[in-house]
Amino acid sequence: MKLADKWTDYSVIATGDGYKLERWGEVILLRPDPQVIWRSSVDMENYPGLCARYVRSESGGGAWRYFKEMPSEWIVGYGDLKFLVKPMGFKHTGLFPEQAANWEIMSELIKKANRPISVLNLFAYTGGATVACLSAGASVCHVDAAKGMVERAGENVRLSGLKDKPVRFIVDDCIKFVRREIRRGHKYDAIIMDPPSYGRGPNGEMWKIENDLFDFVTLCDQVLSEDPLFFLINSYTTGLQPAVLKNIITLALKGRNGRVEAYEVGLPTEEGIALPCGAGGMFINDGE
Repeated sequence: MKLADKWTDYSVIATGDGYKLERWGEVILLRPDPQVIWRSSVDMENYPGLCARYVRSESGGGAWRYFKEMPSEWIVGYGDLKFLVKPMGFKHTGLFPEQAANWEIMSELIKKANRPISVLNLFAYTGGATVACLSAGASVCHVDAAKGMVERAGENVRLSGLKDKPVRFIVDDCIKFVRREIRRGHKYDAIIMDPPSYGRGPNGEMWKIENDLFDFVTLCDQVLSEDPLFFLINSYTTGLQPAVLKNIITLALKGRNGRVEAYEVGLPTEEGIALPCGAGGMFINDGE
């Protein structure tokens, strides 16, 4: 497991009974987590300073329940990177802190490449990876079908002092965008994708990860440069093991010079355990 263990503005205080208690800067939130099937050793619902809890509805979805006055949105930092967070729909905050483990890997690869690196970030959400790659010296094309998330990514880039770096923000269906890039002959040295389990594009396009992921990775191989640096797939889909991602990348990028790694990503907790938060699969071409 690769742990995102360098945060100072974020921590997991406690876990149990289907929830995780988190500190986001000065704000403490209680959010559901399907991986947490053990009992809690802390009374999280009555934890001192708890600001809000996301409560699931029996009919689906859920809502935030607030216990004390708190900002509607605020900033957390990861080193020099800054991110705007806020309670959002379906328990989210606009940032996945465990992805810092991947930010570290990608940033190191970009810095050591000693050449210009162009990155295509697909299903790019609010731009955590975009900010990290820009900060490391890459150019980034950021693509997501949700206009509001792309706008928030732009704000994160500005907050991090990177607004003058080479970045394009595209609101589009990722598959359609890649097909157009193939026709245009555009190439990228690295690709990041964080595909949802299910999704719908701006014009009703349907996405189901079990049916569509392999074909899409194969399609993306056509926009990779002749000497690509990396190809990262993140997944939060329950049951999609790291070995599955490794197999997909290995077969879809067959013939490329490099190695493929697969792993869990996670967060350390103040209880002294590691909280699993998804899977990653990564093709790496660093000459090793």
